[in-house]
Amino acid sequence: MTLHYVDIIFQIIAFLFAISVHESAHAWMANLRGDPTARMLGRITLNPIKHIDPVGTVLLPLIAAVTGFRLLGWAKPTPVNPRNFQNPVLDDVLTSVVGPISNLVVATAATVLLVGIKLTSPAGRAAVYDPVHAQSALGPLCFLLFEFLEINVLLAVFNLIPIPPLDGSHVLRHFLPESIRQVYDMAGIFGLMAFIYFAPNLLSKLVDPVLRIFLVVLNA
Repeated sequence: MTLHYVDIIFQIIAFLFAISVHESAHAWMANLRGDPTARMLGRITLNPIKHIDPVGTVLLPLIAAVTGFRLLGWAKPTPVNPRNFQNPVLDDVLTSVVGPISNLVVATAATVLLVGIKLTSPAGRAAVYDPVHAQSALGPLCFLLFEFLEINVLLAVFNLIPIPPLDGSHVLRHFLPESIRQVYDMAGIFGLMAFIYFAPNLLSKLVDPVLRIFLVVLNA
């Protein structure tokens, strides 16, 4: 199996885990804030089958694998009934932002593990800085951890963009007048598709500075 296919497999593993953590976090927080809808549907789970969306979890990652573009996608949205929230605005915001936060937690955990491997031995250090050519089992492990780091940062930043239906929009929309909010919600999906297909470089400019913070910590 060539390195290219190993990279694709590792990306898919990291992506499925990332979206499962993300959606589970939404479901967990919604339940904590008074809405049991997602919990009752079994969405507080790391089983990716529960979170698969035909387009965002299957089609887009396959396109990325074939074309070599940066892997990007989404899971089946976590069902939330705001009427069950005691504080609709605060609870909606908390339920939304906990998804990206959970991805940053995973990225942090991957970085901590990489730092730990780097400090264990010369072989560990070599595996972290050049996982492809490392002469030990630590090489594939570090390769996978780097995928976990990059993909979780990507999903966290992407979902914080304030374009409906992304998580960041659930923060911004509460500050908009009702008339503008309705247009904002309806036009969001078109803005999202335009962003994905017409401004891919902008996403990199948003993701790369955040990813660089983790790499600075790793290289310290």
